[in-house]
Order: sequence, then C-alpha cells, then structure tokens
Amino acid sequence: MTAQDVLQSPHRYRLRVADYLALAKSGAFEGMQTELIAGDVIVMSPEFRPHWYAKSELGYQLRKSLELSGSRLFSGDEGSVALSDNDMPRPDIIVTDEPRGDGPIPLASVRLLVEVSSSTSATDKGLKAELYAGHEIPEYWVADVDDRTIHQMWSPIDGSYAEQREIAFGDAITAATIAGLTVATATL
Repeated sequence: MTAQDVLQSPHRYRLRVADYLALAKSGAFEGMQTELIAGDVIVMSPEFRPHWYAKSELGYQLRKSLELSGSRLFSGDEGSVALSDNDMPRPDIIVTDEPRGDGPIPLASVRLLVEVSSSTSATDKGLKAELYAGHEIPEYWVADVDDRTIHQMWSPIDGSYAEQREIAFGDAITAATIAGLTVATATL
C-alpha cells in the first residue's frame, strides 16, 4: 500500500507530539500560539486584557502563595505540557516541581493546571477537564472571567474529576491537593 492509496479518501490525520514539534521547529506555526489536543493543532485566540489581566494576577498570587508557604513548587505561565503521544496542551498557568530542563514540562511533575477563559469556557470545563483528568492531573482550575468564578476540580477518576467546587472572584481559593496554597482573588 502506498501513501497515495491511504490519502485518497477523506481522513483525519492525528499528529503525534514528535510531528507537532517538527512542524513547529520548521516554522509552520510562526506567529501563532498553538497547542496539540488529541492530535489536532489548535490555534489559540488572541489574548485581550480581561483574560491577560486575570491570568497575570492569578499567576502572581499563586507564585506569591507558594513562596510564602516555603513550597519548592514553581508557578509559571504558558508552558507546553507533555501529556501523551498526541496531547501537548499549553495551559495558562502550570504549577510544577520540575520547571527547568529541555522540552515540554513532564506530566509527572505537574501539580496544578489553570486555564483562564472567556470565549473558551465550555472547552476548558469540558474537553480540557476530561483531558487533564484522563491524564491524572491532580488538580485543575478554570478561571472564567465572564462569570467571575473559578471552577476548582480535583480527584481525577476514570477521565473526570470526582470533586469540584466554585469560588467567586473576590473569595480566597485553597488548593485541595497542595498543602499551604491559598490564593486571594480579590483583585481579579
């Protein structure tokens, strides 16, 4: 069988992380913010002030709380996380115990992921929650700037989070899986 035989009928071709990285290195995505979800390259929307401000402030508050608690965890923004052969998302905020090194952030090092959303709220609370729970990310937050709520999820079991709660912007949020991590959200 030749490649021509395979390519004749319409198919969806899922990229592997290795393919995605090769394309990125060749400049295929130059000038675009992208991530790989289930083998599909997702081009991310431009970031406007409400999203940017919430992401920046929440990231700052997370980092400050980790430092004050004496934690060795690191909070950074927009790193690529290697989840599987076909998934390398780029969450808005990542809390990891392995911030240094080459390549994407290793799955085993991730303690908390945060997506800040406005236009992507349904995807972040649906597809991405399933993706992160399916890869056993211990805790996941969706900071929805439109409804001014943080959707906190933890205890991943069989592709979903068994525990969830909502925290209004303005109230403090305490991590369920990271001791001593409490974040003020009054400024969001």
